[in-house]
Amino acid sequence: MRGIPTLLRQHAVVLVVCVASFAFLRLAGEVREGETLRLDESILRSLRTAADPAVPIGPAWLPEAARNLTALGSWPVLGLIVLGVVGFLALARLWRNLLLVVGATAGGFLLMMALKRFFDRPRPTVVPPLVTETTPSFPSGHAMMSAVVYLTLGTLIAQLCARSWERVYVMGVAGVLVVLVGLTRVYLGVHYPSDVLGGWSVGLAWALASGLVAQRLRSRSHGFRAEVLGVEDAESRP
Repeated sequence: MRGIPTLLRQHAVVLVVCVASFAFLRLAGEVREGETLRLDESILRSLRTAADPAVPIGPAWLPEAARNLTALGSWPVLGLIVLGVVGFLALARLWRNLLLVVGATAGGFLLMMALKRFFDRPRPTVVPPLVTETTPSFPSGHAMMSAVVYLTLGTLIAQLCARSWERVYVMGVAGVLVVLVGLTRVYLGVHYPSDVLGGWSVGLAWALASGLVAQRLRSRSHGFRAEVLGVEDAESRP
């Protein structure tokens, strides 16, 4: 009976992966056809003052705060976080978790670069950007990789939590970080909203799919070990 809730959770995760993947494919098609451009540009304009599109709306401290928050999705910050976690997992000899973090991060980065090259969408020009970026715009690398890293690490930490509200809190914090990073990309004018939505959807799908693969491999490993131990136990009996 204990396996039933686990099976239901796995099915729910598979459903989320399918929905997120479909959402990305649907959005990507609309982006390539230019159907999102008018709404994208309208949202970017609404985040700037009418008198001067170079000046963002909000208090004077908000642009600098957005620059600081958006760094949470940059490759130097994410790289340091991943390296720190990998070092801890190596010291603790948690090799499967280590492989999950490395595999999800490296695979997600390669997928992101491939998608950027494939779509090759120019950066927004409707408003002056508040930071400098040179890579293609779709999907947002900050939004995608923050989803991959923070959600993967959140899943690992949640597995150590005994109570459900603790797991909800951990995943909630990871989700808030992902959302904040994505919103700052639009506020700073370096991404269209559709870029961020695309990054969120494919990042979510990749992180959850990586967790499912790791869990599947772990289950097979436990089953094989139990089978081997059972055979050895049977052979040792008189």
